[in-house]
Amino acid sequence: MSRAANPPRTAAGRSASRPDGDATRSHLLETAGQVFAERGFAGTTSKEICARAGTPLASVNYHFGSRDALYAAVLAEAHRQLIGLDDLVALKRDLRTPQDKLRAIVGRLVALATQRGTPWGFRVMLREMLSPSPALPALVDKTVRPKARWLLGLMAECFGLPPEHPAVQRAVMLTVLPCLAVMVAPKEVPARLLPAAARDGDALAADFVHFMMAGLEALAQAPRSPPPPRRRGRARADLRSGA
Repeated sequence: MSRAANPPRTAAGRSASRPDGDATRSHLLETAGQVFAERGFAGTTSKEICARAGTPLASVNYHFGSRDALYAAVLAEAHRQLIGLDDLVALKRDLRTPQDKLRAIVGRLVALATQRGTPWGFRVMLREMLSPSPALPALVDKTVRPKARWLLGLMAECFGLPPEHPAVQRAVMLTVLPCLAVMVAPKEVPARLLPAAARDGDALAADFVHFMMAGLEALAQAPRSPPPPRRRGRARADLRSGA
């Protein structure tokens, strides 16, 4: 058989195949997210993901390198489904005061937490919080930390304090953690225990925002005691280490 019968792939030929490859990768990511949401990290295999996706068994390694790398991508997408950094930036674009910007962010988080339908990312994050996987540190460094840094800056504006101040960091924690708890909690629980509150998601979201903003305003107005002095032994250790 002559070489002309099997011409080498050109750059144009390779680029023409990329859309199909991207589509397969996206399909695998979506399917894997659903399977990980159902079975968790430890209970999910590449074989099951590929069978559910209708792709060859080697697809996971080909597109992601390994099942662990696929799960890391699923975690990043799950966190984006909760709220992305671009979403945070867009929410405050047309608002002037830091308080208005923070109110918009809290409102967005609460709206996500109280919506009826939830994407698979919510269940993936719930499983990850209850049983952390080896992928969690990378998720924190690459995905969570930039959002936390951004929110710390906004909260620091509201408090008139630097982002590293303990009061600012506690305020971020008190703002984000309740929203995340409501986001990832099974919707059947409040529906069974507090049916009147669970029926009106809009009212619940509005009350949640008022409650959190009032609490943050009270914290911002509270007198601040100076931070505790550093122990001398620790100071010497810091000097020796160059801190």
